[in-house]
Amino acid sequence: MKKILISLLFPLAMGQAQQTDSPLNIILMIGDGMGLSQISAGMYANNNQTVLEDFPVIGLSKTHSKNNLVTDSAAGGTAMACGEKIYNYVLGINSKNEKLESVLEICEDNGYNTGLIANSSIVHATPASFYANVDSRKKYEEIAVQLSESDVDYFIGGGKKHFNERKDSRDLIKEMNTVDVVKSFRAYKKSDAKRIGLFTYDDEPPSIIEGRKPLLADYLTATLEKLDSREEPFFLMVEGSQIDWGGHANDIDYITSEFIEFNNTIEVAMNYAKNDSNTLVIVTADHETGGLAITMGKTEGFEMVTGFNTVGHSATMVPVFSYGKFS
Repeated sequence: MKKILISLLFPLAMGQAQQTDSPLNIILMIGDGMGLSQISAGMYANNNQTVLEDFPVIGLSKTHSKNNLVTDSAAGGTAMACGEKIYNYVLGINSKNEKLESVLEICEDNGYNTGLIANSSIVHATPASFYANVDSRKKYEEIAVQLSESDVDYFIGGGKKHFNERKDSRDLIKEMNTVDVVKSFRAYKKSDAKRIGLFTYDDEPPSIIEGRKPLLADYLTATLEKLDSREEPFFLMVEGSQIDWGGHANDIDYITSEFIEFNNTIEVAMNYAKNDSNTLVIVTADHETGGLAITMGKTEGFEMVTGFNTVGHSATMVPVFSYGKFS
């Protein structure tokens, strides 16, 4: 798997492309809990439209973890970040108790700029899969330490309290002296620092229905503008985190509103890739949540009747969409 990642990122070294090719920009977008039913429901709620229809390459992913047909987000995220299936609830450590290197870290070692954007806390399982190696996804304070010691150039997400309201009394925000940890999105956009962090909320961000702002698309737009001003290539992971939370709540309005926000964010990435022929956009999910089914509906107004068969995850495969160079 690691050879595959390197061959995508660094075609010159692997002899996969002409000498004029540059290292590839990658935008990996993860809709947490976003199975095909979530996409379908979100599409119907969005007047039967989604930007995912514009992706020319579509596949399927088996989401099971090392020990369970039903994965959790830690094992699912690690599989995508590190290319190896591991045990549920573990981040970046395989069944042999070996620490795994993520694609983000591979990129950093090869001169890339990197970024993580999520509308969960930044220490939540999916974003943490790209920088942390811990035996439990619930060790938020340890995960926060590992982010503070990482080389991630940009990060946006909630969970500030895990950095400055800690049991060990450390203030990791002050310790991150090479990172401009800003206090607002306005300050994030204005900052020209090499590395920038923004904590959007003290704990977990609220839902779109509850008024979460700014939107994920705004965060991605601002970050792409910063990355575009640099000469180096970049790897960026963007998570639509709360599609999953809507599934756990068996709340179809929660799911569709979060999907529509994520869909708008995907459109930002697509438009960037359409204007930059050296960019690859991948959209997928770590698993499906809720066992969602659309059981009845009308095409007039795209009204839906839906049902769920679990408040947890399911083992169904999830789609993978790609657009751009090497898609």
